[in-house]
Amino acid sequence: MTQPRGAQPYAGLRLLAVHAHPDDESSKGAATSAMYAQLGAQVRIATMTGGEAGDILNPALADSPTAQRDIAGLRRREMARAAQLLGAEHDWVGFVDSGLPEGDFDEQVPHGVFWRVPTEVAARPLVNIIRRFRPQVVTTYDEQGGYPHPDHIKNHFVTMAAVAAAADPDDHPELGEEWQVQKVYYNQDLSARKWLTIHEQMLADGVESPFGKLLENYRDRDAKRDTWLSTRVPSGAFAERAEQALLAHATQIDPKGGFFSDVRAAAKRYWPTEEFELALDDTGRPPLQRRDFVEDDLFAGVVRDDGTRVPDGELGRALEAAGFEAPLGRAQRDSADAHGTAAGDSGTAGAAGEERA
Repeated sequence: MTQPRGAQPYAGLRLLAVHAHPDDESSKGAATSAMYAQLGAQVRIATMTGGEAGDILNPALADSPTAQRDIAGLRRREMARAAQLLGAEHDWVGFVDSGLPEGDFDEQVPHGVFWRVPTEVAARPLVNIIRRFRPQVVTTYDEQGGYPHPDHIKNHFVTMAAVAAAADPDDHPELGEEWQVQKVYYNQDLSARKWLTIHEQMLADGVESPFGKLLENYRDRDAKRDTWLSTRVPSGAFAERAEQALLAHATQIDPKGGFFSDVRAAAKRYWPTEEFELALDDTGRPPLQRRDFVEDDLFAGVVRDDGTRVPDGELGRALEAAGFEAPLGRAQRDSADAHGTAAGDSGTAGAAGEERA
């Protein structure tokens, strides 16, 4: 049986969130990162590029000499503050931002950037991070990048290659002792299905939705892959902390409005949970049923360093004991449970609380 762990029920558990640019960690899965850090897990963010190609999106900083002269340095300082707010450690992996071309990536992306680096080469520093940090859980993006940015797509392939290589003792042993990640998740915060539900509920409430045009651009993307929202993390109590972390990226966010403000406001009211897709499960537990919302905890079924498993329901108990509520949002209450599961309904077969033999 799992032993009591007091006020730090997730102590000894480790989550590595791999992102393409500074600010991605604060707009995708940020509340989940902050929640696990609060509950005692070690959370580490690996940022693949420096965000050097990012535009200055905050009108208040448009004429800032510092922003114009040293956007990379400014974004490093923003990232440090965001990681602090999330309670996370941070690594810069060190590749150069590829920018966002309008046409074919291979034709328009310049040489020397992340997109151009061979995947096996780009994976090596991440292998070293995985072997040093020894995470049980890694999060990244799906093969379409969450949205079609070359660095997000590259992030997927590099992360998956690094996870595989990190477990192979014959693969670059100089990068550290091998380590098997038990679970990999794709962050699905930008799932078109999720935002379509929010959009339709806003219209039903007589509220103007800013998402209609954007969703048209993403329908085709979702139609091309069978997105599985396997895991709904009840991290809504940490949405404010995630928003503070996002606002720390002052060059990228207009605090007085704009798209990101609309996204955060809508998510808090209509869909305060964060969704992930289980991509790899090496915990040794029976496979999950392939239906939405069968988990509510990224660490469910994970074997701790002491050999015990994280049982189903652990996260709900931990949040309740710590005094955090985990309500559903308006769109979720009205329509998301048509899938036949409620938030926190595990659906996991087998005795997740048993020790590994």
